[in-house]
Parts: sequence; structure tokens; C-alpha cells
Amino acid sequence: MDPRTNAQNAQLPDSLRPFFWSYRFEELETAKDEKTVIIQLINYGTLRHWRWLVQQYGAAEIKRVLHSIPATEIKPRTRVLASLLFSIPTWRHAYRGAH
Repeated sequence: MDPRTNAQNAQLPDSLRPFFWSYRFEELETAKDEKTVIIQLINYGTLRHWRWLVQQYGAAEIKRVLHSIPATEIKPRTRVLASLLFSIPTWRHAYRGAH
């Protein structure tokens, strides 16, 4: 069974509310806001929250999301651990424009 099946249209557990201080928590959904949920919990969550992410989305999906974002969206110390746990050898770098 695809781990993301559980994520379809579900609201986030109330225990995650503290990690989404700048969002309208009641409007967040696990599937629709997948990227936001992953980034916030990778940056500010504990290993327990990371386990919840893996149960919710699957390790491959988390890796895909992390690989698709600029490295600057993940805190430097956290990036090291995420690289090891989710097998991310290199991160995307945001290019600065000449403008």
C-alpha cells in the first residue's frame, strides 16, 4: 500500500500545530500542503516528527521533495542529518540572478 494513501485530504494532527506558527493550521492538509509540511518538520521537528513524515509520505517522496528545493530552505545543521537519513548526496543551490 502506498504510504501517501493515508495523506489524501487529511488534516494535520493537532500535535504538529507549534511547527506551523506562520500558517493557518486549520487549513493545512497533508496531501495539498505536502511540501510545506515536509520542510517545516525537517527544519523544526524532532526525529519523532521525521518518523511521522516517513509514515505519512514515505522516504522516497520526502527525498524527492527535499531534492527539488534549494538547499537554503533547509537549515544547515538539519541539512547534514537529512542528507544522511534520506540519501541526498547533493542539494540544489539557488542561483543568483544578474539583476
